[in-house]
Amino acid sequence: MRSAHGYTDKLLSLEEAIRAIARWRLLRRSVVFTNGCFDILHAGHLDVLERAAALGDLLVVGLNGDASVRRLKGNDRPVNDQAFRSRMLACLSMVDAVVIFDEDTPRELIEALLPDILVKGGDYRAEEVVGAEAVVASGGRIEIIPLTEGYSTTGLIAHIRSL
Repeated sequence: MRSAHGYTDKLLSLEEAIRAIARWRLLRRSVVFTNGCFDILHAGHLDVLERAAALGDLLVVGLNGDASVRRLKGNDRPVNDQAFRSRMLACLSMVDAVVIFDEDTPRELIEALLPDILVKGGDYRAEEVVGAEAVVASGGRIEIIPLTEGYSTTGLIAHIRSL
């Protein structure tokens, strides 16, 4: 159900996302997927999300859960918890669904959803993208979007700490 703020209907469990994608496919809508920690949302994130959304009809974002972020980034991360990060993403007009995953990679999530287009930022090569094999085998494709120079969460945190 949509909340007064209009975002809660975008926060989906894996099972809900599978059902939503099945409905979207019946309507012949293409599904784009990207993922990340999105700890401190910045202009670089927005650029990737906007460009990813432009590649298809619906954008699903896989969000690393708090435990996953800690394992990947260290005990002082995330700065913002998964409830806040998922809410921020769901409030963006270009995002159609947000699914939290707790594994270190989104492989299981990608293999369950099998998006038409799997997007990663330009710090990856197509052959390095987790889940690429499953997406390509199901008829999908991989898109690498160049990163926006000068924006990174780690860089922002380091800058703030230096003040």
